[in-house]
Amino acid sequence: MRNLISLTDVTAAELDALVRRAVRFGGTEPAGQVLTGCAVGILFNKPSTRTRTSFWAGATRLGANVITFGPGELQLNTGETIEDTARVLGEYLDALVIRTNGDVQEMRRLGRGGKLAVVNALSWDEHPTQAIADLAMLTEEFGELGGRHLLYAGEGNSTAAALALATALTPGFRLSLVCPPGYGLPKQLFDTLSELSGGRHQVTQHEGFDEVTGPVDALYTSRWQTMGVPKSDPNWLWAFKDYRVDVALLERFSGPHTVFLHDLPAVRGQDVDDAVLDGPSSRAWRQSHHKMTAAMAVLEWCAA
Repeated sequence: MRNLISLTDVTAAELDALVRRAVRFGGTEPAGQVLTGCAVGILFNKPSTRTRTSFWAGATRLGANVITFGPGELQLNTGETIEDTARVLGEYLDALVIRTNGDVQEMRRLGRGGKLAVVNALSWDEHPTQAIADLAMLTEEFGELGGRHLLYAGEGNSTAAALALATALTPGFRLSLVCPPGYGLPKQLFDTLSELSGGRHQVTQHEGFDEVTGPVDALYTSRWQTMGVPKSDPNWLWAFKDYRVDVALLERFSGPHTVFLHDLPAVRGQDVDDAVLDGPSSRAWRQSHHKMTAAMAVLEWCAA
């Protein structure tokens, strides 16, 4: 069994294969029951609508049996170590899908035993399966990603970090991030991005939209409060006031075929306006469908 804890753990070829597999799962071809006889656990310590349901739906479509755990339902809550928990779960499960407010190191401790595949379904620092869904959506829309340009507006959160890593692994693809001062991706991540891309510098980060030249192929935003976690600055919304995606911003960067993406849930009127989210350029709902196809591709890959 293979883990998918961070996109830094996969090669460019592996990511491309996962994305293309997710696109195929989104087509009319029936999914094979490749996980028949497998048991998949889903452990979510934080609320989820799409990711938890998409992994359940994807696993069952592939023939797996699924058990779900909520916050506080494992003996981790009573003092059992992560390593002991992983050792036991490895006797029952083939894969464990996890959402947590912790970092990827916690998941790596669970995945060290070798018998249990661990999948990161959102940690504080990265959301790898979301990035696979995003690239699947863009691949379905445009065919190839080489030469395409994605503009991301808003907080440099786990979704943005995963997008950046996925971009660095996709030759010819570009990502421009525009984030409020103090809310961008950490500078040390850009060393990793440079290494993954072979020094091609496919990801840039800015504080204002004037620094980005349009048009772009896709405009993306995300909820400004990751998993609803409050920010330390009580006036943080003021810093984000110029980063909402409205019709004017979309039109400013639109070309003939520009699409809008959102990982959802959206806070309408805050990170995005209704006219954009529900408008003709929006692919947010199809993008949400690809969360399931990405889950299927990842689970299949882990068990291969």
